[in-house]
This record gives sequence, C-alpha cells and structure tokens, in this order.
Amino acid sequence: MAQVLEFKLPDLGEGLTEAEIVRWLVEVGDVVAIDQPVVEVETAKAMVEVPCPYGGVVTARFGEEGTELPVGAPLLTVAVGAPEGPSGSDKDSGSGKESSAGSGNVLVGYGTGAPAARRRRIRPDRLDRAVTDAPVSGAPVVEAPVVKVLVAEASVPEGPVPVVSPLVRRLARQHDIDLRRLAGSGPDGLILRADVDRAIRTAQETATADAAQVQAQAAAAVAAAPNGVAAVPDAERIPLRGVRGAVADKLARSRTEIPDATCWVDADATELMAVRAAMNAATGPSAGPKVSVLALLARICTAALARFPELNSTVDTEAREIVRLSGVHLGFAAQTERGLVVPVVRDAHTRNAESIGAEIARLTELARTGKLSPAQLTGGTFTLNNYGVFGVDGSTPIINHPEAAMLGVGRIMPKPWVHQGELAVRQVVQLSLTFDHRVCDGGTAGGFLRYVADCVEQPAVLLRTL
Repeated sequence: MAQVLEFKLPDLGEGLTEAEIVRWLVEVGDVVAIDQPVVEVETAKAMVEVPCPYGGVVTARFGEEGTELPVGAPLLTVAVGAPEGPSGSDKDSGSGKESSAGSGNVLVGYGTGAPAARRRRIRPDRLDRAVTDAPVSGAPVVEAPVVKVLVAEASVPEGPVPVVSPLVRRLARQHDIDLRRLAGSGPDGLILRADVDRAIRTAQETATADAAQVQAQAAAAVAAAPNGVAAVPDAERIPLRGVRGAVADKLARSRTEIPDATCWVDADATELMAVRAAMNAATGPSAGPKVSVLALLARICTAALARFPELNSTVDTEAREIVRLSGVHLGFAAQTERGLVVPVVRDAHTRNAESIGAEIARLTELARTGKLSPAQLTGGTFTLNNYGVFGVDGSTPIINHPEAAMLGVGRIMPKPWVHQGELAVRQVVQLSLTFDHRVCDGGTAGGFLRYVADCVEQPAVLLRTL
C-alpha cells in the first residue's frame, strides 16, 4: 500500500514567518529521494533550497513561482510506497516504517520524523490520480459554478428611418445618436430635431452622472485605503517582500524607535591610500593578499569601538537598559541584484586588516550569488557603509536596527586641501556617523568619529593599538 504525505513549508529560522517560491526543482509525477531539494525559496534573509523528508512520487505542488507562502502552508504531497514482504517479517516491517517516517533530519522548528499532518492511503496503481485527490490543508475543493448571463438586446426596428430633414441626420451623426432607437414626436412618428436634441441632452446627463459616480468611488477608495493610497489602474505596484520587504521593515522600525543623530567630518586620506599601496606592493612569501580600503576602514572601526564601547551596544526598550556588547560583529552594506544586504564579519575585533578583508571578500561573493545564510546576515553590532562606491560624497545613514551606530564613508577623491600650511591637492573623504542618542551624547560620538578621521589621516596612530 502507499500513503500520500503532505510536506509543509518548514520554519527556516531567524524568526521568519513566510517565504517566496522562486523555483520548483521537481514536477508532479517526479520520483524524489529522501532529503532531495524540491523547491528554492527566498526568505527575508537569503535564498534557501528546501529538502523533502519523504521519498516517493510527487503528486501535487501548492503555489506557483512568485507566490509567497506562510510557514506551515503545504508545499507538496508525496505518495510514499511501503514495501510489503512476508507476513510477520521484522525486516520488512522496519523497512516500511522507515519509508513513511522520513529522513529524521530537522530544519529549524520542523522535525521530519514527526507524523505527517495529513495522510491518505491509496492503491499504487492510482498514483496518477493523486494530483486531483491530494488534500490542500484539509480544505475541500469546491468548483465555482459557471453562470451564464443572457442580455436581451433592445429590438431595433427594420426598414427606413422616419426622418426627412438632412439637418437632423447630420446632427445625429455628430453626436453618435442612433436614429433607429428614437421615438419620433412628429406626425406618424416622424423624428424631429427636438427629438435628437432631447437624446443628446440625455446622453450628456448620463455621461456626467457616470463621471461623478467614478469620482465618488475613487474618493471613497482613497479615504478607505491605508495611508490614503487607492488603487490606480495605470500605476505599477511592487510587493514589499523578500529582501526588499525585510529592509523596509527594518528601516521603518529604526526610524520609529531610535532617536538618531548624525555628525560628519572631512578627512585627508592621502596617507591611508599611500599605506595601502605600500602594503599591496610588497612581494615575497609574507606579502599576503591585497588589502582593500574597506578592510582598512573596518580595522580602524574595531580600534575606535575599543576606545568608545558605548557605540557597540543596543537598547533593551522593555527593560529600559543599555546593553553593551563584548564582541564586535561588523556588518557591511553590500548592494546586490536582490537588493541591499548586510553580511556580518564575526568577531571582527579579533581580526587584523588582512583577515577582515578576506572575510569581506568571501561574504561579498556569497551575497552576489544569493547564497548567504540567514546566520550570516544577522547578529551585527556595528555597521560600516561605503556608499562612496556609488560616486557620492556624503549621506545620513539609517541605523541598522537594533544596533546603535553606523559609519558612512563617501568617495575618496582629489580636492584642494590645506596641508602643512599650504594649499595642496589631497585625497579627501567625508565620514558620517549616525548614532543612537540614547546610548551616548554628542561628545562620545564626536570622539569616535575624530579618532577614525585621525587614523585615516595618520595611519601611524593606529599602530599604537595593534
């Protein structure tokens, strides 16, 4: 005998409640093995291939590509055949039990060894009918009846139209009046100009009333719609879901909960660029990989946070407490085709510039290919945002909730600068720090930013803390 087992969208971790179907990896009728990936979904954190805990024949799929499903909703059903052996055989009995129990692997919040939420026994020779028989969350399938509406056309009289005046005919043509549908008020039903004028006024009044009704309905829709936004027929609507939806929620929450403030300073990055060039020009076994500007700035940030730990914290709003964090998990903004993501370099305070740079490069590549795991996108304590790659000088970053601060870095470019008392062309960068005013005052934020700027202008300052 066989059983139809229902596989539901599991809890993919990190508090996620829904996922969007990106690509089905199996078709109805395909034979799947235990733990074979059957669908690729996109959560608010990453792209994930979901394995099926059952082995058998796919009998139904629920949801088209692009559909967003909540956790616990059915993904597909699988007809699992339990092999039948000699009666009383312990070996065959154990085999059948293993087939219906699944792999035993556990996705977060979803044990595949648990009994199926809904199952149904069918004959093996009727697997091809399971597509129509498979249940959808236990709800009955009801087909809507076809309703035919017959509209009776108003009878149009045959024969010549009872009108003799060319003026009346021309007036009717100009206003799209069908003379056959008019009842003439003249002798023997003759259509007069007054009849056409009356039809014209009726048509205009009807059009005016229709327009007024449409405007009233539009106004009512605007008043009833959230935030006063009504459905506009020619407007494009883009669902806020997946990565874009998660970013929107986090930014909105940040601006709602965090009283942020921003300070900024211009810094002469000429010496920093020279030091980087010297590092990357080194040869020999100890030369190591190239070091990026972002890696140097990240190392400067970890040194600054060691001096100003107030900015490496979060606020417990319910307890009304500032929670200072012992380790620095440094997030950095990365723009991808799927939108803005913030991968996190774990324990950045224990790494040197070379190690941080290597981890940034690894995470950036995973971000570009959509292979970052939810764990690699959460748990940051401070974020570095290099928006200079977009060719802009400054910005007011929005704090990555629930962190307490973000450092923004503009483009590094030649500018006139007073150096050693003389005007010179130097490599200048603007640094912006947005901070949660609950965790510190402006003096602390200014001290942090000034230390970062000093390290950019005189990298030797950083050597004291290495």
